[in-house]
Amino acid sequence: MPEEHRYFVYILSSRSRTLYIGVTNNLSRRLQEHRDGSPTSFTQRYRIDRLVYVERFQYIDNAIAREKYLKHFTRAEKLALVTESNPTWEDLASR
Repeated sequence: MPEEHRYFVYILSSRSRTLYIGVTNNLSRRLQEHRDGSPTSFTQRYRIDRLVYVERFQYIDNAIAREKYLKHFTRAEKLALVTESNPTWEDLASR
């Protein structure tokens, strides 16, 4: 049986709702990398450390296409997307 691949498109947020969109095949590792990152990285500089949105994909091409699509959303569209699936903007990684 072939190995099932899992890829994730995710949105991180700061408390002031500065957003970061990314793609990974290991969500927990990538979140830790963001949290432990260089002080000059975007996520560290703006204290973007809360996972507020995530989508799962079987194929990397689909995940990358979705990430690119979301990055072209307006800020209002990104905020609406998160609010629709996570109205309280809770950190989904703490569940």
